[in-house]
Amino acid sequence: MSAATKTVSLLDVSTYLPGEPIGAEYYAQFAESDELRDNLMFRAPRFRHHVAPDETAIDMVERAAAGLIDRHGQDAVTGADILITHTQMPDMPFYGGGGGMAHRLGMKPNWVIDLHNGGCAAFVLGLKLARNLLASGEGRTALIAVAQNAAGQIFDQESIRRKAQASVPGDGAAVGLVALSDVSPILDVECRTYGEFAGDMTIAVDPPRKWWEAGPGEGCIGFTESKITKVLARGNRQVPEVSYAVCDRIGVQPKDIDLLVTNQPNRAFLRNWRDALELPQSRHVDTFDECGNLFAAGIPVNFDRAVSTGRVASGDTVLMAAFAHAGDFAGAAAICWGGRN
Repeated sequence: MSAATKTVSLLDVSTYLPGEPIGAEYYAQFAESDELRDNLMFRAPRFRHHVAPDETAIDMVERAAAGLIDRHGQDAVTGADILITHTQMPDMPFYGGGGGMAHRLGMKPNWVIDLHNGGCAAFVLGLKLARNLLASGEGRTALIAVAQNAAGQIFDQESIRRKAQASVPGDGAAVGLVALSDVSPILDVECRTYGEFAGDMTIAVDPPRKWWEAGPGEGCIGFTESKITKVLARGNRQVPEVSYAVCDRIGVQPKDIDLLVTNQPNRAFLRNWRDALELPQSRHVDTFDECGNLFAAGIPVNFDRAVSTGRVASGDTVLMAAFAHAGDFAGAAAICWGGRN
């Protein structure tokens, strides 16, 4: 069988949300005057989750993998040939978390690959990479592990929690199981890099310094009205662009997709993406008010929620789409869901 004819499937996802839900009133008590307070980018969700003070990204991935082990057995995880990871905030800055995750999960994979540029679209990028590696003969199964752990660390710093941006992110983790199989085939994947926008997301510290330098100020994302306007325009354009590209190649109109699963930066993006693809709200998974902005964990957590609640049936076409950072990357993937076995 040639690589071109090998079918690769997303067999399952399992997820983890740390701690008890934290209500919007938590941040309301710290809120101060902020020129961005009324911006639609920062309208708070009702709830979100935060990592515990001593909880690592590796801890989160181990807890997320428990569902896969329960449903598919320990060997489905320990025997995977490929581990693809993305961590919003690596536990150590000099290396990614892939090696530690592999060890914690009892894996001895041939490939351990840490992705960083994928951002909020990292799960889609992971699907493309896993699909290509498995189809080319590099193994039979792969895990895609993502951890969003910035909400309870960066955004809950004493001086940062007062800002409008702090109330939106939530923490969570997910692990996807990908394999040579025709059960839930990955139909197509589109990934696009917009390198011209790569420098538009910055860390703001007062007084200014490099992110690694010692100093009194706590860092956050450097938002301005001008940057927000650009990010809104890019996100509104890029997610439909990659979605339409995938739909065109698989021969399906976006309006006929059975389920849309996206990242969830805010309510405005969710509404605009549905409108652009001509989809009703009932066919777009939305956990924003329960989880906030989950960054890269948003797509797998939303998909797991859809499967668990019966919103997606065997044979349904699922479209996953997201953009990252200030618009330097976007991706979409279509899957014919075969059911959770």
